[in-house]
Amino acid sequence: MELASNLSERIRQIRMQKGLSQENMADMLGLSTTAYGDMERGRTDISLGRLENISKILDIELPDLLGFGSVALSETEWLRQENTRLMAANSRLQNEVEQWKAKFKLWFGDGIIRQIGEQRERIGF
Repeated sequence: MELASNLSERIRQIRMQKGLSQENMADMLGLSTTAYGDMERGRTDISLGRLENISKILDIELPDLLGFGSVALSETEWLRQENTRLMAANSRLQNEVEQWKAKFKLWFGDGIIRQIGEQRERIGF
């Protein structure tokens, strides 16, 4: 039972590291989400054929999936990598927002300010 729960947990960790949901895995394996979830929770035995399919989907060698290699990152290391990736994405998005703000001001902001000034002059302000 210990080996099965370790395998199920390893599959879950690698799936999450690859950014796949249980629904994604179930679809790719031709299973219901419930059936896949039961495998990942260790409630259902996983056949060798199914393990081979899971290893292909996760792009990992079967021995590594079975724990004979050291492919799975610790949760802490995975969180560090994910945090670094998200911080980089956030920085890129902030730069993009600033560029769009500048374009918006150029396209609309200055024109509106000019129109308001012209209207104020016309009515005597």
